[in-house]
Amino acid sequence: MILKVRNLSIARSGIPVLEGLSFDLEPGAAIFLRGPNGVGKTTLLRTIAGLQPPIDGEIIVEPEVLAYASHLDGTKSALTVIENLTFWASIYQTCDVSSAMAALDLLPLADRQVGNLSAGQRRRVGLARLMVTNRKIWLLDEPTVSLDAAAVGLLAEMIASHLRQGGSALIATHVPLGVVGNDLDLRAYRALPPGNSANRNSFDEAVE
Repeated sequence: MILKVRNLSIARSGIPVLEGLSFDLEPGAAIFLRGPNGVGKTTLLRTIAGLQPPIDGEIIVEPEVLAYASHLDGTKSALTVIENLTFWASIYQTCDVSSAMAALDLLPLADRQVGNLSAGQRRRVGLARLMVTNRKIWLLDEPTVSLDAAAVGLLAEMIASHLRQGGSALIATHVPLGVVGNDLDLRAYRALPPGNSANRNSFDEAVE
């Protein structure tokens, strides 16, 4: 299951941010999105995930193979850890949540309400949803936010295991994960204002 992006142009709040972007994400591979805040990493992931339309170009991917982990954890505070993951398992018609819980050291927290967890623990619950979806292509937007060093290590191993099993990942992160992959520097694809021939790399950073 290959994700193909062809001559893609995208916008944030109606303002073009990236243009002419093409790449392939193949099974077993990871691509790390690079560039300063505001370059368009989040906008690109949201567009590929189908949450907003592109200005131009194509995103070629089989249906129902993408799983997107955004800045939000997507959890219900009143439910326990296992209840949250079981809910998502029912949505994606999968059945086993124990392996996802074990991968991110959530088994000791299984019966704790998510609302009573720390930010890092809630983040781990949100990331465990990726495994519960059983989808092949993961889109991760700053997945290490709120995670301590030990949890970052667990996440890195979870991603590496996913790749070994033929999955793939498109990751926006400033934190080295120790996962083998290719870098894609988005600065080369910054959209220039009409009539402006300035160097794309000279743009000021903005909130992404």
